[in-house]
Amino acid sequence: MGSACVKVTKYFLFLFNLLFFILGAVILGFGVWILADRSSFISVLQTSSSSLKVGASVFIGVGAVTMFMGFLGCIGAIKEVRCLLGLYFAFLLLILIAQVTAGALFYFNMGQLKEEMGNVVTKLIQNYKDGHEDRLQEAWDYVQAQVKCCGWVSFYNWTDNAELMNHTSVTYPCSCEDQEGDDSFPVKTGFCEAPDGNRTESGNNPELWPVYREGCMKKVQVWLQENMGIILGVCVGVAVTELLGMLLSICLCRHIHSEDYSKVPKY
Repeated sequence: MGSACVKVTKYFLFLFNLLFFILGAVILGFGVWILADRSSFISVLQTSSSSLKVGASVFIGVGAVTMFMGFLGCIGAIKEVRCLLGLYFAFLLLILIAQVTAGALFYFNMGQLKEEMGNVVTKLIQNYKDGHEDRLQEAWDYVQAQVKCCGWVSFYNWTDNAELMNHTSVTYPCSCEDQEGDDSFPVKTGFCEAPDGNRTESGNNPELWPVYREGCMKKVQVWLQENMGIILGVCVGVAVTELLGMLLSICLCRHIHSEDYSKVPKY
């Protein structure tokens, strides 16, 4: 009966480690996505807060180590090597602590991220230059076009841009243009002149701009909450898997009475 329990525990631990390996790859993918993304809110967030880069680096490190530990756990379970199972348990505990730290870093800095992002976007709009190739400008143009919003609080934020307001005709940010049902690419950048923009009586009156009236702040915050929720949800799933793996590794380790180093793979 005891032998049967050991076999069941061993193969359950193997299956959990296979799942563990896959979830580790998912965590690593999230970290890489945060650092590599250049066409959404993440690109703007990276400029606004160093804590996001730190958190992403933690995710990449934890994901890589998690994949390695999943592989190590599979070997320890199949070969029934107590030293590997003990090492596996210790590393699982360290990974769990690191994941909790990264999750707490993201969660408790959400308010700060929102505030810092608002400051960065406001400054970006004020210093936006027509015809200037800039990665951050392009990222914000993409955000406005895809989310269908304009400015941060409202489209009036663009009135703080001196270059735009110096136009004597009706000129507006191209990425803000209200195009109902039109999601075509590439995203327009720079400033555009309205078709009837040759009027100069009232100068560049923002009330005449054919743009989205709603600012991007609320939509960006909703997007952040949804995506951070997904990331934290994956971390919770991995943490549960880690706890089960730790429990199974202890059970298997206790039932392996004699150490047989001949079972350790030789390379």
